[in-house]
Amino acid sequence: MKLLRLLLLLLVFQVQAQQGGMWIPSLLKGMNESEMKNLGMKISAEDIYSVNKSSLKDAVPHFDGGCTAEVISDKGLILTNHHCGYDNIQSHSTVEHDYLTNGFWAYKMEEELPNKDLFVTFIIRIDDVTEKVLSGVASLTSEADKQKKIKDNIAELSKTSPKESWQENSIKTFYDGNQYILFVTETFRDVRLVGAPPSSIGKFGSDTDNWVWPRHTGDFSLFRIYADKNNRPTTYAADNVPYKPKYFFPISINGLKENDFTMVLGFPGTTREYLPAVAVEQIVNTLNPAKIEVRDATLKVQNEFMRKDKAIKIQYAAKNSSISNAWKKWIGESKGLKKANAVAAKRQFEVDFQKKVIAAGKQGEYGNLLADFEKNYTEINDYALARDVFTEVALRNTEILNLGYKLYQLEQIYNTKGEQSFNDRRNNLINGLGDFYKDYNTTIDEKVFEKTIGIYANTYPKQFLPSTFENINAAVLANEVFTQSQLVTYEKVKVLLTGDSKTVLESLNKDKGFQVVKIMADNYLKTVAPKYDEINLRITATQRTYMKAILELSKKSDRIFPDANSTFRVTYGKIKGYKPNDGVIYEPFTYLDGVIEKYIPGDYEFDVPQKLIDLYNTKNYGNYGVKGKMPVAFIATNHTTGGNSGSPALDANGNLIGLNFDRVWEGTMSDIFYSPEICRNIMVDIRYVLFVVDKFAGAENLIKEMKIVAPKKK
Repeated sequence: MKLLRLLLLLLVFQVQAQQGGMWIPSLLKGMNESEMKNLGMKISAEDIYSVNKSSLKDAVPHFDGGCTAEVISDKGLILTNHHCGYDNIQSHSTVEHDYLTNGFWAYKMEEELPNKDLFVTFIIRIDDVTEKVLSGVASLTSEADKQKKIKDNIAELSKTSPKESWQENSIKTFYDGNQYILFVTETFRDVRLVGAPPSSIGKFGSDTDNWVWPRHTGDFSLFRIYADKNNRPTTYAADNVPYKPKYFFPISINGLKENDFTMVLGFPGTTREYLPAVAVEQIVNTLNPAKIEVRDATLKVQNEFMRKDKAIKIQYAAKNSSISNAWKKWIGESKGLKKANAVAAKRQFEVDFQKKVIAAGKQGEYGNLLADFEKNYTEINDYALARDVFTEVALRNTEILNLGYKLYQLEQIYNTKGEQSFNDRRNNLINGLGDFYKDYNTTIDEKVFEKTIGIYANTYPKQFLPSTFENINAAVLANEVFTQSQLVTYEKVKVLLTGDSKTVLESLNKDKGFQVVKIMADNYLKTVAPKYDEINLRITATQRTYMKAILELSKKSDRIFPDANSTFRVTYGKIKGYKPNDGVIYEPFTYLDGVIEKYIPGDYEFDVPQKLIDLYNTKNYGNYGVKGKMPVAFIATNHTTGGNSGSPALDANGNLIGLNFDRVWEGTMSDIFYSPEICRNIMVDIRYVLFVVDKFAGAENLIKEMKIVAPKKK
């Protein structure tokens, strides 16, 4: 009987630990630490986050503001995803030195490549400052006044909170404005490219395999942090020295098995786990389909050209990858939300929530929240659709419109701030446009314009659509813009922007490309944005109160974690397969065998380097293979999202066993609704990383830097 109770207790712990969560590292003691230890963790919460000694947090920097990395040597060597370093790899690539296709390896530090504007940020300290941020807010009645007071308090605290001169203070909101936390950080701006496998390894499977399992991508790249002679943050200088970290991860090649404990540390971007049902319904039925349609059209055009021309493939690689990533994620997200019946689950949560409100006698404070959500989301529907369509067409996918919008903003700066501000922005714009035109192709963009402007005319809510776009011929308009506009080349734009403000603005307003953007932007900013902002402010206030009520009426065992907001978090779970559909069961591991099975010679997505084939045929895996097979990737129940790309995957002892790079397609809904049955994060096995660095690239210099924990010889 005692054994049965113990087994049931362990089962409860396992189920709870699979319910998701992105937890603040400084607050792990208690429930989280107990859960992790019951899952098998052998280190303490203090080992993960400490201000008094070196800890795991000191080896996990935020990479370039959008990804995560991990320090893996005492010389500042860091590991992140190939797709996180992609822009930097591309920037060094030419047709003659094609590092995207062939890879890049620095066999000595002098060969490492500096990267313009690349940075990494470390967390030094985390402090709760909620009381100080909300000081003087409760007495205010207007939501706008409350937000202004909070903003002022944050600015003052950021400026006055103690830190070293080379550090920064940043305050972030949690639980929809119910908690505020101060992060003291250090940012290093000399980060150099050390190694990257060819895209046929680092991007193997490309768009076809993106967001799916089984996966066989060696999604990693290596960089090095450099510091000044005092080991402090600095910008690039030839005499900078490798950074000496407070901590770096030992790397385990001991092997993995299903149900092993895993922990992922990193900087997850955005989740919206506590949205009401009506908001999720709007995402699935209205907003996602519109965004998917625009990106689907853009990708079809770009992919057609990229498959035919190697130079275009290099030129558009990063842009295409970025567009595709969100496109496929939204498709999977909608599919997952429908499969999990998320709207119905949210409705049931709301029924239970309303019962708790009544039981607590809180009807006056919280009784109308759900009705307010229904009213406001219904009212904002068309405005939200117009916002997303304008953003996707004009700002994200159609390059000439994106450039035109920047010029539109230049005109607005003159109107609001005058000649000097106009000249400053104009000069910065001209200087920065060289990079834009380096990767710009008018033939591709004209085809994209034709497709997306047609979608804009058909999908933008009719009551807002500018009359110019009623019954348009998209092909004719595209031809007019790309034959008449000066925005198509760098030289013509520089001529267009030459002269005093009056001359420039007159020239801009005669330009066909600028005219199209101005009509779209004027319409959005004057007709849509003000009303959207007004309604959204009401929704924000309701969401904050709703979150406050959830926190107040929930038990600690309900595991109410804060939404992701690009701050440092910990998530944990177990290596585990899953069942995405009836009759389909996925194992949690993949191997190099799968790479060879998918191999299509010369294919854009599934080509394989000959050397990798040779290593496979001879089974030359070194210490990294297991029973004649080379592990490539694995999945687990860790709750991750965008921003966790490159995050370290750790074992029970805090050793590095892999790096996070994706989620399964059916589980991308976890940004909105986490389901332990189908939500899985995908990680490249660290043994595959080491195998590629060692056996494929022959970069023994890098292997020697690392602290590798090998199996004990029997």
